[in-house]
Amino acid sequence: MTALRVALTELRRLTDTTFAKVALVAMLVVPSLYAGLYLYANKDPYANLDGLPAAVVVEDRGTTLADGEKLQVGDEVASTLLKAHDLDWREVDAAQAKRGLAEGDYAFVLTVPATFSEDLASSADFTPRRAMLEVETNDATNYLAGTIAERVVDQVQVSVAGQVSRTAASEMLGGLSTIHAQITEAATGSTQLATVAHDAHAGATKLRSGSNELAAGQEDLAAGAAQLASGAGELSSGLATLDTKTNALPGQTTKLAEGAKQVADGNAKVAAAGQRAATAGTKLTSDLDAFDKTLPSRLTTAGLTDEQIQAVLAETARLRTPISEANGTLQSTSKDLTTLSNGANQVATGAAQLASASTELETAIDTAAAGSKKLATGAEGLDTGQQKALGGANKLAVGAVTLDDGLAKLDTGAAKLSTSLAKGVKQIPNPTADQRKAVAQTIGAPVGITSEAIAKAGSYGAGLAPFFLSLALWIGGFTLFTRARPLVEEAITTRWAVIPVAFGGWLAPAVIGVGQAVLTWGIVRFAVGIDLAHPWWMLAFMILVSMSFMAIIHGLMARLGDSGQFIALILMVLQLVSAGGTFPWETLPGPLQALHHVLPMSYAVDGLRALAYGGPGLHLGVDVAVLLAWGGGALLLSTAAARRVHLRLRVATSEPVTA
Repeated sequence: MTALRVALTELRRLTDTTFAKVALVAMLVVPSLYAGLYLYANKDPYANLDGLPAAVVVEDRGTTLADGEKLQVGDEVASTLLKAHDLDWREVDAAQAKRGLAEGDYAFVLTVPATFSEDLASSADFTPRRAMLEVETNDATNYLAGTIAERVVDQVQVSVAGQVSRTAASEMLGGLSTIHAQITEAATGSTQLATVAHDAHAGATKLRSGSNELAAGQEDLAAGAAQLASGAGELSSGLATLDTKTNALPGQTTKLAEGAKQVADGNAKVAAAGQRAATAGTKLTSDLDAFDKTLPSRLTTAGLTDEQIQAVLAETARLRTPISEANGTLQSTSKDLTTLSNGANQVATGAAQLASASTELETAIDTAAAGSKKLATGAEGLDTGQQKALGGANKLAVGAVTLDDGLAKLDTGAAKLSTSLAKGVKQIPNPTADQRKAVAQTIGAPVGITSEAIAKAGSYGAGLAPFFLSLALWIGGFTLFTRARPLVEEAITTRWAVIPVAFGGWLAPAVIGVGQAVLTWGIVRFAVGIDLAHPWWMLAFMILVSMSFMAIIHGLMARLGDSGQFIALILMVLQLVSAGGTFPWETLPGPLQALHHVLPMSYAVDGLRALAYGGPGLHLGVDVAVLLAWGGGALLLSTAAARRVHLRLRVATSEPVTA
């Protein structure tokens, strides 16, 4: 009997009654039902997450930034989640969320704590704290809900972190623009300061020159005052002999009036020079007062710190001290010079009156003597005042020198400050609004991801399809051999019938397995709608997988009977956990990794992935070779089992066994 006849005989047996036909159809449909329903249910579960209820609780009380702006990130997080519609988000209070999570109304609860915005803004005052989001799950409702919650929170964390980074970067870049503008203003102000300092230096130089001239004039005036005192003494002593010399008195008094007039004119000039010097000192002091009033604001505008401003003010105050002292001395000296000028004018007037009244002088000689004594006393006072004025003029000259030197340093420093600020402002970035926006966005999300897959499953279901298709084909074979006989023992009549019976016992289930593979492939591709990169090659590979699995189960049952079916079940369980159908096989424990490299379903899954996703087929030849090796080995096992049956039957009938 040939293998084909054995297979046809077995197929007729499997379809000889209506019940047998129904059972065969059921077994034909089992793999497609298993794979089709499972993949249909899990084709794209993430597409239906908008129906998963989740609660968001906003307890964030917000905060106020340094610029007065109100920051309320918690409401923004809740609004973003509600608008996204990625889950069935519901904003509730804490009590309602806790009750709903316990009762299974919500898959998980996301809470934005009361200090969330404060913690986000804490870096501004250099006390940084991490802003935390609280997630509460209930695995008793669904374990994967916690995993989904972690993914959602990660997305929220990335979104908030990106927003905060963009805001901080934008403010930082805006601060650079502000600093650039302020330094520019400071550079302009320093230029103006340099101009003012230069002008003040020029004025101080003039004051220095004028004070020197004033000191020289005071020396001359002091000498004249000394001469006046001496002359007044001589006048007083000479009045005693005046009576005897009255004849020459008119001419002498005329000369005296002329001399007094010259002295008065000289004193008037000196007093006028002193008044101009005093006016200049007053104006300089007033100008410096006005400069001191505006200097702090101008330095602040220039971007100097409070410590730097106080240092500049202290330096200017130190420089003003000798100026103020010199100005006081100058004012006092001017008053003395004015007094002296007025006295000299009185003397000149008296001398003129004396000259015009020389005829009456004789009778008033006693009065003149007394006046001459007063004149001598006034001249001595004038001499003393002139000595003091000379000392003040010398101090003014020294102060003018100090002021001139200080203003010269100020002029040099202001020029350096202006130059340095002008150079500094060129080194400070001044990005435009568009540039600030682009840089802030880059800082907020510095790393982008370009995803490129050599082979890509179109959906979650497509990713699981190779594993569940392989498992379905094994289940189909296992189910089929609950009715199919692995060996038709009555056909083993001779030793030459061993191989045909062994192959025929496999061929009948293999034909049904081909039907299972074709039906399962059609359901997955057309009914479930999973796209396949190489559909026809995948169908051919599924047929190979089915025939190989049928051979394995056939060999086990042919050799071990019902125990072989149990071992096939054990093999299915081992392959279920070691094939790497869900997680990568590298994540398996060590013993299961070893099984992965040995058992056939691993290679079935690997080959189906390559054909379903369109990836590289480098291992496809190995997958085919391993499946053929398992199938061939199983057929050898079934052949050995058939030979064993043949020997047993020969012994039972007591017929000699031919070699």
